[in-house]
Amino acid sequence: MSKLGKVLVAMSGGIDSTVTAMMLHEQGYEVVGITMKTWDYANSGGNKKETGCCSLDSINDARQVAVNMGFHHFIVDIREEFGDYVIDNFVDEYMAGRTPNPCVLCNTHIKWSALLKRADALDCEFIATGHYATIAEHQGRKFVKKAKDTHKDQSYVLWGLSQECLNRSKFPLGPYTKPEVRKMAFDWGYADLSKKAESYEICFVPDNDYRGFLKRRVDGLEERVNGGAFVNTAGEEIGKHQGYPFYTIGQRRNLGMAFGKPMYVTEIKPETNTVVLGDVADLLRNGMTVRGVNSMKYETLPDGLEVTTQVRYNDRGTLSVLKSTGSPSEIGVEFYANVSGIAPGQSAVFFEGDDVVGGGLIQGSAIR
Repeated sequence: MSKLGKVLVAMSGGIDSTVTAMMLHEQGYEVVGITMKTWDYANSGGNKKETGCCSLDSINDARQVAVNMGFHHFIVDIREEFGDYVIDNFVDEYMAGRTPNPCVLCNTHIKWSALLKRADALDCEFIATGHYATIAEHQGRKFVKKAKDTHKDQSYVLWGLSQECLNRSKFPLGPYTKPEVRKMAFDWGYADLSKKAESYEICFVPDNDYRGFLKRRVDGLEERVNGGAFVNTAGEEIGKHQGYPFYTIGQRRNLGMAFGKPMYVTEIKPETNTVVLGDVADLLRNGMTVRGVNSMKYETLPDGLEVTTQVRYNDRGTLSVLKSTGSPSEIGVEFYANVSGIAPGQSAVFFEGDDVVGGGLIQGSAIR
């Protein structure tokens, strides 16, 4: 038994999780690898070959690393858990006129739950993943910090992790850049892995056609929603659309018709199958409400706390102040400068410098 302890490493077969396992093994941890089968793309009716973390090739790649390094490896089927929660939520959110973020939901509600359950069964004190982030502590509470590599930092997608998860989690890649990780893979004899391409697609929509996925998933969807009205910000009808679930806030391209000038989706009204279009200025908001809040660095999010709020993965963030709404699961956000394209259903994450204070899901109401 290792003095450092036993760690269950989530291995997708990709370079990041593989280097994570190798690093911990080299440091002297007793490593156990686990690969989670979350989805069969063939079930979605798509026409693209299955790739990424759920493919047979990726599972075999993960197992081969474990064999080479001499530690145990397990494959766990969590397709039922994943489908019931992540995919159903994905569909429900679009049908409610919101824009979901399934990777955040999967990380915080499915993968960590599955990892902790299997870690307990295998007597592992810790779990580890290949996320680019670090874990720090403040007054006895664990929280996520940004990674060294600002281009790869994944702290935004980890806002939902509970204290139980953080107390047992390790992110070994946080102090390293992606080129450094690639070099480690190369130096350990995995030259092919060091050149392996990364996938940025949703695992169950690898052709990136979420409209097609929704059509296949929801019986009679096209007939139900096709032909709704495009309206301007004054409420005047200016055209017909293909169905409100097929549009997102801030969308400009693929509207299906020309308007003589750039038009953007500014609001989606599922109850009337209406999509509101406006100018780029109509996307600006000076505040919003966030639901399902997880306070990470502090026991509760302090009223009046000044933070940088990030409203999408590649967003640089905007200086803002948090305002209590009287509900522990909800927080108001007032921006110091107007923010464009706030999409209900997406994640809002609050930072103090590099520290993740907490986060939640953007509500449907936003103040212009």
